[in-house]
Amino acid sequence: MKITTPFPDPPAPGNAITVAPGVLWMRLPLPMALDHVNIYALDDGDGWTVIDTGFDSAVTRAQWADLMAGPLSAKPVTRLIVTHHHPDHVGLAGWFIAQGAQLLMPRTAWLMARMLTLDMQHAATDAQISFWQRAGMDPDTLAARRTEKPFNFADCVHPLPLGFTRLTDGDTIHFGGRTWDIRMGDGHAPEHATFWSRDDNLVIGGDQLLLSISPNLGVYPTEPDADPVGDWIDSCQRFQAHARRDHLVLGGHKLPYTGLPLRLSQMIENHHAALDRLQAHIATPRTAGDCFAPLFKRAIGPQVYGLALAEAVAHLNHLHQTGRATRTLGPDNTWYFQSAS
Repeated sequence: MKITTPFPDPPAPGNAITVAPGVLWMRLPLPMALDHVNIYALDDGDGWTVIDTGFDSAVTRAQWADLMAGPLSAKPVTRLIVTHHHPDHVGLAGWFIAQGAQLLMPRTAWLMARMLTLDMQHAATDAQISFWQRAGMDPDTLAARRTEKPFNFADCVHPLPLGFTRLTDGDTIHFGGRTWDIRMGDGHAPEHATFWSRDDNLVIGGDQLLLSISPNLGVYPTEPDADPVGDWIDSCQRFQAHARRDHLVLGGHKLPYTGLPLRLSQMIENHHAALDRLQAHIATPRTAGDCFAPLFKRAIGPQVYGLALAEAVAHLNHLHQTGRATRTLGPDNTWYFQSAS
């Protein structure tokens, strides 16, 4: 068993690659370390069903204009499917709906995206500052975050409409000339939709089934005691019952690939190994901010510091909630985790 990438080169800006009959793969830029998001358009005869959108930005809208004047020019976008609520996937949903497309997405994803776009903050809240302090955020970074404007979803997500059509785990849906089973994952995002074709070997995986990288499994002030690592491992194990070696997985980032059973095993084993390294590391009490080395095995720069801290909290929460670590609030209002032997 091995993993293969039938399409080794991504589509150029404004262009598309046909990855299966009636299925186009396109790519949009992102202004961050993971510098792109994949989008897909599936031919419905009188229109396109599009999967995910990219950020709401002038750059992304210009690239969408090129796509609509180029590979998508034969027909309109009539349906938009959003796999999960993160800005690089839902950013232009409201923009598409304003142009007449129907929006389909999981209920939790819609609720999260709509709530976060309405939650505009001009300064960090006391709850956010307390969360970062308890995680052991670097003092200089914490001092800066006390005064700088925080990231708001509305910075890169178009206002969402009031109505949508719910995607539900276990249901089926028809688009692109295929019938798809809807299977929800968790961990990277709550109620993340994936789609498994009954008619051929296609799987639309979003960020739940990525090639070569694990998506961020982070804990944030909105749910400080969450266990996304446990949710992620459980989801990967559920998907194993459905995965075939010949499935062509269309992910939200990186390249399409085959070899899904092996990839799921890798994703499960990678996090178990990270948890084992982390448990050994906290033989001496440590904060989440002290735990980058065993988790990532590389230097963490300022561009990804926030994501790394959120992921460190997630792995420590899992150890704590599964009885593999204790957690004590120190006099500095910071959580210290220690292996439970």
